[in-house]
Amino acid sequence: MPLQLYLDVPLTSFPRSYARDYKETYRFPPPSTVYGCLLSLVGEVNLERHCGVRLAIGLLGEDPVVSRILRKQRQHKFWGLGTYPAAKHNKPNFQEVVSGLELVVAVDSSQETESPSLSDRLQSALSNPAAITRFGGLSLGESWALVNGVRPWREQDGAPRWLCCDSRGLIALPVWIDRKTSQGTFGRYRLDSDWSDQCWTVIPAMTPAKAKTKKGLKQ
Repeated sequence: MPLQLYLDVPLTSFPRSYARDYKETYRFPPPSTVYGCLLSLVGEVNLERHCGVRLAIGLLGEDPVVSRILRKQRQHKFWGLGTYPAAKHNKPNFQEVVSGLELVVAVDSSQETESPSLSDRLQSALSNPAAITRFGGLSLGESWALVNGVRPWREQDGAPRWLCCDSRGLIALPVWIDRKTSQGTFGRYRLDSDWSDQCWTVIPAMTPAKAKTKKGLKQ
C-alpha cells in the first residue's frame, strides 16, 4: 500500500515560470514542488536522489482560493553583491497567493533504484523525527509558505479529488525543473474523484543524454 500523507498549507504561492513583475501562481500544487517539499522533509539536498518515485496529488475540500496581495520586490540585478539592496532598488508589485490548501500526497517508491527509498525515509521521518537531519522550515512553494503540519492521511480527512494525467487536460503543471538551465518538463492534468493509475506522476530520472550535457556544463 503506497504511503499517503496529509499536508495542511494555509498560504502559499506557486509562481508561473513566465511571471515577472506580476507574479501569477498555479492554482494547484505542481508535482515538482511537492517532490521538493518531500525531499526537504527528509533532509535531502540532492534533487536527483529519488528520481523515479511516483507521486499522486489529491485535493481535499473546495478548490483553493487565489488572492492578490501587494508586496515588495527586489531587483534581481543587485542580488549576490554581499550587501542588502538599498530601498531605492525595491518596488511594490502584485503577487497571487493560494490559501486554504489541504492535500493528500501518495508516494510509491516501487520504481526507485535508491535505497533507502523516499517512501521509507518519509515513514522514518514521521515515526522518529529526531533521527532526521535537516535545516529551515518546511515549506510548500516559496520559502515563506510554511506547512502547518504533515501526518499520515486518515479517511476522516475526506475523500480527495486527484490530479490525473490527461494529455487533453486543462491544468498544466511543471513535473521537473532543471535548476541549472531553468528548463522544465510539464504535464497536463484534470481533477477526478475516482482513483486510477492515471493519478500517478513519475518524477523523471535523468536520461544519459541529459546527464552527459550536465557533465559538460560542469566542466
